[in-house]
Amino acid sequence: MKKKLLGIIDATTYHEELEDLIIHRSQAALPFAGRYRIIDFVLSNMVNTGIRSVAIFPKMQYRSLMDHLGSGKNWDLNRKRDGLFFFPSPVMESNRNRIGAFDLFAANLDYFYRSTQEYAFISNCYTVANMDLRPILKWHIHSGCDITEIRQKNGKSLEMFLMKTSLLIKLIETRHETGYTCMKDVTNDIHHDYTVCHYTYEGYAEMINSIVNYYSTSMKLLKPEVWKELFIKGRPILTKVKDEPPTKYEKGSLVKNAMIANGCLISGTVENSIISRGVKIGKGAVVKNSIIMQKCQIEEGCYLDSVILDKDVKIEAGAQITGTAQSPFVIRKGTKQGALMNS
Repeated sequence: MKKKLLGIIDATTYHEELEDLIIHRSQAALPFAGRYRIIDFVLSNMVNTGIRSVAIFPKMQYRSLMDHLGSGKNWDLNRKRDGLFFFPSPVMESNRNRIGAFDLFAANLDYFYRSTQEYAFISNCYTVANMDLRPILKWHIHSGCDITEIRQKNGKSLEMFLMKTSLLIKLIETRHETGYTCMKDVTNDIHHDYTVCHYTYEGYAEMINSIVNYYSTSMKLLKPEVWKELFIKGRPILTKVKDEPPTKYEKGSLVKNAMIANGCLISGTVENSIISRGVKIGKGAVVKNSIIMQKCQIEEGCYLDSVILDKDVKIEAGAQITGTAQSPFVIRKGTKQGALMNS
């Protein structure tokens, strides 16, 4: 597999419906499930399949993504040959919205020319799934198709594509003549001469493209049947390793149906929620149906329901904040929310 398949992650997408959570970070680096970033799922799928050369193409706000990925060591991609390649956008910030993924690929064509893998797997950065790519590649080769687009059972595209690396290079080189800016342009065009086939993926998959979708997908993780489909023995979801102490639960604390990462201090009540690393929840505080990201502080007597707190948010004592499943209340990174600002 490592000699057959090249991994390419298109991290150029910016969904405005996620703006409150990605204004300071790449969508690929959005925290998920307490200890992961969304890109971990696509990247782990590639590594678990045996891919040993992965290129990531971000367009903006990629500092946190670079910090998360580092040398690729946590994914066994810090190699002398092949490994993890990170290709930031070479254009000015003011022009970034005008360029597509193929433009970024074109700026790094030498990478594709030097690749020895016969086939290329191109994926978005925001699909949450635990996918074995080997049967998909086998199906693609036997089908004789030029391009295979992976779809869900309902027919919706997962924005993942398989093709020969030589064809991808051709699509990049001819982008100005064809007008194609990305793979979606190619598969949506009915006038080209390529044979495009559709592979139906039967497993669990969610595309994180809005606040509501991010919230609902996160809450589904609290269901054992969903968790078992994503976190599969033998195909681990790999992420950046952080050495932190176990979470401390103080006397009087209460936790029901929750995911809580390391390094937390829980003195209050947590129910049906996802708590990331280093979070502090004070005495008498109640957190329900919520997503609390890294190093947030929730002081005594607070009440939070259907809330998403980005990293480093401080909720002052006595504050009451509620949202709904259809409209979760989002508080941006580094914000301080006090009792006089209750909603």
